[in-house]
Amino acid sequence: MIVVTAGHVDHGKTSLLQALTGTHTAHLPEEKKRGLTIDLGYAYLPITDTEGKQDILGFIDVPGHQKFLSNMLAGVGGIQHALLVISAEEGIKPQTEEHLEILKLLNFQHIMVVITKADRAEENQIQQLIEKVKQTYAFLAQSPFFITSATTLQGIESLKQHLIDLNQHSQAENKPFRYAIDRVFNIKGAGLVVTGTAVSGKVKIGDEIFLSNGQKVRIKGIHAQNHEAEIGFGGQRLALNIAGVEKEQIKRGDWLCERLPQYASERVTVTFTANQMVKENSVVHLYHFASHITGKLNLLNRKQAVKNQQCFAEIILDEPLHIATSDKLILRSGDDSQTLGGATVLEIHSPKRHKRTEQRLALVEKLAKTTACEHFRQRVELYLQQKAVPTDFLLWAEQCFLEDVAPLGFQLSSKWIFTAAFKQQIQQRILDKMAEYHENHQDQLGLTKARLYRIAALEQPEPLVYQFIDELVEAKQLTQTRGWLHLPEHRIEFNPQELQIWQQIRPLFEATNQALWVRDIATELSVDETEMRNLLYKAGKLGYLIPIVKDRFLLSEQITAFAHFIRQFIAEHGAISVNQLRDEIQYGRKLTVQLIEYFDRSGFLRRKGNIHLLRDTESFS
Repeated sequence: MIVVTAGHVDHGKTSLLQALTGTHTAHLPEEKKRGLTIDLGYAYLPITDTEGKQDILGFIDVPGHQKFLSNMLAGVGGIQHALLVISAEEGIKPQTEEHLEILKLLNFQHIMVVITKADRAEENQIQQLIEKVKQTYAFLAQSPFFITSATTLQGIESLKQHLIDLNQHSQAENKPFRYAIDRVFNIKGAGLVVTGTAVSGKVKIGDEIFLSNGQKVRIKGIHAQNHEAEIGFGGQRLALNIAGVEKEQIKRGDWLCERLPQYASERVTVTFTANQMVKENSVVHLYHFASHITGKLNLLNRKQAVKNQQCFAEIILDEPLHIATSDKLILRSGDDSQTLGGATVLEIHSPKRHKRTEQRLALVEKLAKTTACEHFRQRVELYLQQKAVPTDFLLWAEQCFLEDVAPLGFQLSSKWIFTAAFKQQIQQRILDKMAEYHENHQDQLGLTKARLYRIAALEQPEPLVYQFIDELVEAKQLTQTRGWLHLPEHRIEFNPQELQIWQQIRPLFEATNQALWVRDIATELSVDETEMRNLLYKAGKLGYLIPIVKDRFLLSEQITAFAHFIRQFIAEHGAISVNQLRDEIQYGRKLTVQLIEYFDRSGFLRRKGNIHLLRDTESFS
């Protein structure tokens, strides 16, 4: 467990931690020289709880001076237990109030009020201070108060025992490992070391995890709460000795994650609690764990927010951040001089349009009611309203494991998660569009899978819709005839006379790999050219032939074979040109151009200058 100390400059935070732990947290020469904490200081207290279990409490002594507030904000990003330090001599000061506002805005679960320097004040003065704190800050009325003196050690043991009891009842959540980096340095003989706070999960020596840029690193060593350890846990201050990356590739604000951090967000939806009057659109400084960037705050359901008012907002970030839902943010004014408010992330990758519609705001309101762990199922249901979501995206956004989602009864494919109702809706739309096509094109056998996708469900993930189509074929709700999809009851067929002629036509195509013209086939079989043309186009509708240009045909099997060759060629070379295809299949240039342009029109290829790229891997497969 980590506890943060907050309070006004020179109110005794560092001395309090020295009395508790024996460690002086003013570790920088400049701090010792000036007598105040500039950067974050750390102290650790080995403890044994009532059950004999040994552990280590970590303390972060954050700066109290206004100039160093950004470091203070980085220190409290992922912590939920705080000591609010108030000097018995001086009482509540401006920095006390600002730090307390930040603790409140970050929804700290447990704030302990510690009155320091008790040896320098009368008992009556101390009691008046306690009453003033309770009256001024109603949310602290039920908080524990401790009267201490770092000089006489008054109240130190009582505070220490309370922290031990608190640690005993703290339970780590079962979440993927996620770690915010705030320092990077090299140690002679060990190599690269990063320090930071483990937000969640656990990591052990030998694990391979991901840096923010997606690069894998290996854990060579762990110091948890300033002691060597085999495993580091969420809620601990960790120093990690890592391999596989150079110091120059890491900066403050980067992350180490168990899950691949591939969903950095530039736009998030939040519940915003104002600390002062805030206009509808405001430029802000945003603090998220060890990251500090700028962005724009847009209120969604208010024209302006007043102090202590809660509303919904969108934040557009100037730089993408690896944010997850339920993360806490602090927002400060455009000049970084005032705290505007705190925010809890409701949604990452928020939509760019229709963000203030009644339907959209209703969804945001429902999301705001499901931030607690016990509402996890409801949150997932809201994600999946009328759409499928990439499984990896959901697991990142919620910082959870697949085994947390699997028992909830949702539909899971290899890459997507969706509801049974969504699947039924899309499959019914596919069948309806197929029936509509048959009604409008009674002389056509059906559609290719790619075209049916574009007609019925273009806004949905293509591989997933293909899966739904395949399942309809398996269930015999759709039929596939020579690559054409149609409803089982839909038929077009050769009449007996046409079938007899077709049986003479097919061997002509099988005897050559060339495309044949209508006129040539009619002449060869002594059949009227118009009659032959109608018959060949009917054969095309039945899926036997494909016209690559008007009146020039290839067998469907021949087209499929050419497509297979082109797919393999592009896999090896990246693209294909007319000349390359001509040389490989031994066609003349004109016929090669006709063939490759047919593949462009069908959506199998797309032209880019003088080369052709693969567009649809599923066509002709």
